Amino acid sequence: MVKLRLKRCGRKQAVYRIVAIDVRSRREGRDLRKVGFYDPIKNQTYLNVPAILYFLEKGAQPTGTVHDILKKAEIFKELRSN
Repeated sequence: MVKLRLKRCGRKQAVYRIVAIDVRSRREGRDLRKVGFYDPIKNQTYLNVPAILYFLEKGAQPTGTVHDILKKAEIFKELRSN
């Protein structure tokens, strides 16, 4: 099963990539694809919407935090309209 989850990148300041990753992999494990970026300090988000929609259509489950990020960006409205 594939999940969309956060992968930490920053050393001192927490910066995260949003990745599609196998459930059995650890957080910093090898990801299938990078689909976004999230900086909680500056409150910046970059999302690769076509890649996210592809994984969601294939049955990928977002974690709680990623679900909230996608909900703010209204990704689920685009998923329903397709």
